[in-house]
Amino acid sequence: MQRVGRHGRQPPEGGPTENGVGQELGTHELPPAEGPAPPRAPRARPRLVFHTQLAHGSPTGRIEGFTNVKELYAKIAEVFDISPTEILFCTLNTHKVDMQKLLGGQIGLEDFIFAHVRGETKEVEVTKTEDALGLTITDNGAGYAFIKRIKEGSIINRLQTVCVGDSIEAINDHTIVGCRHYEVARMLRELPRAQPFTLRLVQPKKAFDMIGQRTRSSKSPSEGRVASGKETLRLRTQGPAVLEEGPSPSEEEAARRVDDLLESYMGIRDSELASTMVEAAKGSPSAAQLARGLDSVLGEFAFPQEFVAEVWAAVCHPKEGQE
Repeated sequence: MQRVGRHGRQPPEGGPTENGVGQELGTHELPPAEGPAPPRAPRARPRLVFHTQLAHGSPTGRIEGFTNVKELYAKIAEVFDISPTEILFCTLNTHKVDMQKLLGGQIGLEDFIFAHVRGETKEVEVTKTEDALGLTITDNGAGYAFIKRIKEGSIINRLQTVCVGDSIEAINDHTIVGCRHYEVARMLRELPRAQPFTLRLVQPKKAFDMIGQRTRSSKSPSEGRVASGKETLRLRTQGPAVLEEGPSPSEEEAARRVDDLLESYMGIRDSELASTMVEAAKGSPSAAQLARGLDSVLGEFAFPQEFVAEVWAAVCHPKEGQE
């Protein structure tokens, strides 16, 4: 087994690398020694080549030419000769199951991508003795929902076999593969109290130095985001990926507040959804207009009215000390 760290990888052939990104350089012929030089065609923008490894250990591979998360997984799978469905989620710049380093809809041009693949499957019986299980759910954008946070002292916290990073494959033998995180959170909320149910979970495959780890993430202003002030590649569901500047500190803080509200009201965390809602709130003169706008593009979430009002207030009228 070989695991090459970010600073220990070999530069790929065909071009120099800079902090995990290779740039394929073009070539041109020298002009003749005599006579006027012919006009030189403008050079194309260098292709963006990202470096990747399997989190449990692998050689370093190179990927490029993806525009969304599904295509990214397909590129990684091709490099390592695995199925894209083996990939549970990706982290940036760490092979650990670190929920603060999750890959979302943006990748910094200096980021190194680690893919966490399917490990052991386990079944856990849970009895819902209170309304909240203490789980926060997110998803990988390609059909798998997984546990992003476990609340201390909660029902799930008392089950040592359930860990942050576990993918939820089925509830009572009903598969939830392909469901979005908010759908899974809703299913769990609607389960009756005092009636046992079974979760089928898939844990990420771990390297030897990660065995026995039971990670719980803490809140961070930059959770799930790339470093601000740097150019990033934004992945889109439709259309090509685009390069743009990273979010400003104030935008990151506003997105963090909205992400906290998503967790409080819906039991999910989704940094990209939070960023989308921040942009929508900035362009809405009132909470009522924000509600209409969100309903037109994100109606499947069925956001409560009081939640939308809090989002608008958090973005447009943050309380003193939040800035």
